[in-house]
Amino acid sequence: MLRPRRKITGMSAILLPLLADDSVDWTGFESHVRLTLDAGLIPAVNMDTGYGNLIDEATRQSVLQRTQTLAGSGGYVAGVYVADQPDSDFDADAYRRGSEQIQQHGGTPVFFQSFGLTGQSDDQIVSGYQTLAASCDTFIAFELSDVFLPLGKIYSLDVYEQLMQIPGCVGAKHSSLRRELEWQRLQLRDRVRPDFKVLTGNDLAIDMVMYGSDYLLGLSTFAPDAFARRDAMWESGDPGFYELNDLLQYLGAYTFRPPVPAYKHSAAMFLNLRGRIATDRTYPGSPTRAESDLEVLQSISTDLNRLMEA
Repeated sequence: MLRPRRKITGMSAILLPLLADDSVDWTGFESHVRLTLDAGLIPAVNMDTGYGNLIDEATRQSVLQRTQTLAGSGGYVAGVYVADQPDSDFDADAYRRGSEQIQQHGGTPVFFQSFGLTGQSDDQIVSGYQTLAASCDTFIAFELSDVFLPLGKIYSLDVYEQLMQIPGCVGAKHSSLRRELEWQRLQLRDRVRPDFKVLTGNDLAIDMVMYGSDYLLGLSTFAPDAFARRDAMWESGDPGFYELNDLLQYLGAYTFRPPVPAYKHSAAMFLNLRGRIATDRTYPGSPTRAESDLEVLQSISTDLNRLMEA
């Protein structure tokens, strides 16, 4: 299944950085979006990495406006998050409102799962996506293991195949953290719809790009320029790909350890160490890491600088 010299599409979730008073560091945010764009990656905003489930509406709107200005015609993707409860019905109207807001600002919606969406039968789940497809030109689906959130669900291959047959669904982020499930989706993609993007969300197996996955990762927010360098090495057949990939995977294994949501604090610590954002603060309500992590992160940063300067 290896796909050597393939051009990789990289989508990188943007961390929402904070200042010392916990207000948004808009200067740092815009700088990070520019770094991502300059690297050739597609920014993904208002995702989990951008605290999409915690931010208020004014912040969400400002993120979209600022990203549109920076991305221009190049485009970006953005999360549509619908807050509900385990017994909630599927709220198509809430999804539509989020989708329309993103499209008005030049972005492509990424539909997060919700209790109302995943609590339905397989046929109803497919029907739900078909309903959402009518409200936008293109969108990205998202399947998430319930080890991350209780609302998550990994779809059957039959459901996945039906999603692939929705013309406006151009790809799907897969976050099961299981290689074999992702390999199955890649084989199905190759057979049914070769242009469909299987976007790995497996921060513990970022080498899935070797098998034909593209990516929408939180890990790439730590060093979008390094991910872009790695991707270019794979496309050119440069064996340096493996050493750089191994270092980035070490970073992922360390920062995505339990509790996994604390990776966002790890990202803030790493970007602050590298002088790219003003503080290492994480959004109120998010889990944090110990200050002792800084020694390991500094060591990884030093090694990364060495490889990037080689």
